[in-house]
Amino acid sequence: MGVKITDTTLRDAHQSLLATRMRIEHMLPVIEMIDKVGYHSLECWGGATFDSCLRFLNEDPWERLRKIRAAAKKTKLQMLLRGQNILGYKHYADDVVEYFVQKTIANGIDIIRIFDALNDPRNLEVAMKATKKEGGHAQGAFCYTISPFHDLEQFVKDAKGMVEAGADSICIKDMAGLLTPYTAYDLVKALKENIKVPIQLHTHYTSGVASMTYLKAIEAGCDIVDCAISPLSMGTSQPPVEPLVATLKETPYDTGYDLNLLSDIANYFRPLREEFLTSGLLNPKVLGVDINTLLYQVPGGMLSNLVSQLKQAGKEDKFIDVLNEVPKVREELGYPPLVTPTSQIVGTQAVMNVIAGERYKMVPKETKALVRGEYGKTPAPIKDDIVKITIGDEKRITCRPADLIEPELDNIRNEMKEYLEQDEDVLSYALFPQVAKKFFEFRKAQKYKIDPDMVDYEEMVHPI
Repeated sequence: MGVKITDTTLRDAHQSLLATRMRIEHMLPVIEMIDKVGYHSLECWGGATFDSCLRFLNEDPWERLRKIRAAAKKTKLQMLLRGQNILGYKHYADDVVEYFVQKTIANGIDIIRIFDALNDPRNLEVAMKATKKEGGHAQGAFCYTISPFHDLEQFVKDAKGMVEAGADSICIKDMAGLLTPYTAYDLVKALKENIKVPIQLHTHYTSGVASMTYLKAIEAGCDIVDCAISPLSMGTSQPPVEPLVATLKETPYDTGYDLNLLSDIANYFRPLREEFLTSGLLNPKVLGVDINTLLYQVPGGMLSNLVSQLKQAGKEDKFIDVLNEVPKVREELGYPPLVTPTSQIVGTQAVMNVIAGERYKMVPKETKALVRGEYGKTPAPIKDDIVKITIGDEKRITCRPADLIEPELDNIRNEMKEYLEQDEDVLSYALFPQVAKKFFEFRKAQKYKIDPDMVDYEEMVHPI
């Protein structure tokens, strides 16, 4: 049996390269062609697509999913879910997580990849159970990172825990492109020796080693890898599909995919890529190789955030100081993997430590929340002196953070009932209240052909 590929073109590829700005009309003309390839799955939803649809594209994410489902008749559809954070940036009540998963599967998703920024298994439990209950495929993902705490043994332990909790497959989620080829070989081999479910590998091309990493992982027994079609691959996106398919041809790992068909799909996206470059949506900077990713173990997106924070403070000359401060802060805060939201928390704290000239003189509320335990348990314990300096004698959370959140679905439904046109609207509002409200108002104006700028929404009368 050859290696399988998940195509990320309609989700992570454009999230990584174009800030998730691809619209449904860019996707629909090519989905039937993509559906013929024989991919393991098509990653097309979740991650930042939900927020971006509502906030920037005036598009209903649920409608997008239904349209993709209608066009892709054979291929399994996949999404990325941030465990208890769903697709937002804080923890939600269990009833919201359960209802979200139910509606996601009802609207066409087959596989849900579930991860937590801290690799805290407690934050995956509810989403995992809900996925199984609805008959979906629950893929447990652990965030790959490098630290004295994280080793093969730790990752195997994380994966085993997820399988025991019901995961149907395991994904190594290398969001920063830190996994090098021979390490990938050892990691996949260790996982294959210890667990019996399929292993999938997800990485980014940021540091330039990703295709080689896939090859070694495949040789070690990796079952599925994530790729994007060539015009939207490489740089901060995933490795390209076509070269990997060509490389594996006539080997025991042969995917069996048709290179002519893949070439036709690439031809569809090529002019789109030019369009995105011309409009400035696709910045040529994100297409290169950045070896600093490996030197500082900082994801590409985090590097650019640090630069812009220093620019605003007029302290660009302190960039190297900040890069040296990041690993210190990360160690003191318990070695969290650097992914949303922990990458922002660690990065901002490092910038503040350098700018203030005194460490932890300024402590943002997000750092305090992490120390308090609001995001869950950090991989290693947070140092006592850091707890003292950041939150003093405040009580810390030791239970699963969501245990402290009361059910909230009924209140949310009540709060937004005037906008309700479909059940799923409750969830859009639960995740992004302000953004969803604005979208609902736009939708209503479109429906009744009213110029949205001319409407006083407070006065608007519902038509009978």
